[in-house]
Amino acid sequence: MVVWYSELSKREKRTFWGCFGGWALDAMDVQIFSFLIPTLVAAWGISQVQAGLLGTSALVASAIGGWIGGVLSDRYGRVRVMQITVMWFAVFTFLSGFTQSYEQLLVVRCLQGLGFGGEWAAGAVLMGEIIRPAHRGKAVGSVQSGYAIGWGAAALLSSLSFAVLPDAYAWRATFWVGLLPALLVIYIRRFIQEPEVFETARRAAQAAGIKTRPLDIFRRPLLRTTLLASLLALGVQGSSYAIITWLPTFLRTVRHLSSVGAGSYVAVVTLGAFCGYLTSASDRRDRPAQEFPDLRGLLLDRRFLLHVRAVRQRGDPVAGPAVRLLHPGHLRLARALFHRAVSDPGARDRPKLRL
Repeated sequence: MVVWYSELSKREKRTFWGCFGGWALDAMDVQIFSFLIPTLVAAWGISQVQAGLLGTSALVASAIGGWIGGVLSDRYGRVRVMQITVMWFAVFTFLSGFTQSYEQLLVVRCLQGLGFGGEWAAGAVLMGEIIRPAHRGKAVGSVQSGYAIGWGAAALLSSLSFAVLPDAYAWRATFWVGLLPALLVIYIRRFIQEPEVFETARRAAQAAGIKTRPLDIFRRPLLRTTLLASLLALGVQGSSYAIITWLPTFLRTVRHLSSVGAGSYVAVVTLGAFCGYLTSASDRRDRPAQEFPDLRGLLLDRRFLLHVRAVRQRGDPVAGPAVRLLHPGHLRLARALFHRAVSDPGARDRPKLRL
């Protein structure tokens, strides 16, 4: 990493760290909830189904937020939208600590998810347009390792809160700490500028009277890439978040760890996730498509089968840390393929995803 990073310009490095911070803080705010599920279930008397809906609501809203964030990024700029979305999810994470009922938290979680998804969309495009092609894959993969950092930070913060405060106040204090990402907006406003390629393309489009049409990605020649990349991301994200969300609850209710113990356990596990992201980002060039399993292969992945077997045998909400992460590299590949297809639909060397 040191070699290629040293070759980046000052502007590229500033963008790298701004987006890295956005990914990490985004993950921290979203994953805080997973460590508070057992406490909320006990405090409000809600069912695990309702607790699951609280997690799902933010993720579904993030998909909508990603779409909206992408459209607004094309119209108003990547940097501006990234500032708004970072501030958005930080504020609504903070407000989660003041909720008094399940219904109130459900609404706030949905609103938080809009910012969560919008930040990812704006940050991914910003990285793709600022970082030079020779280092783009390595830089984007490294930035996404910030998710593991944020996840670990959420584990440590929740452990600290429950170690020094009563449960009735600890979960609220943990949400309140989620306001800290708002400070990143100061860095973004001061040090990150809009990509030149975006400004040039926007001026040319305005001069020619061309308007952005978001639904173009569902027309040829982008339709196939859109559908395959979306299916791949859906599978990876769905399986990953299903396990990540319930892992702390599994450790507390099935393995009978304390809040501090569960948080500490997950913090150590995130180290493996961080290494996995960096390994995915270590390629010197785009890997050929044949090195990646097709979509049918993902369904037969050993970790997926272990998860199914564990759920059937014990009825656990999660299968345990052995099946926790499903190929962060596959998700990075899907994003890279989609971005390349949109940026250069006629590229002949674009790798294919096989069904």
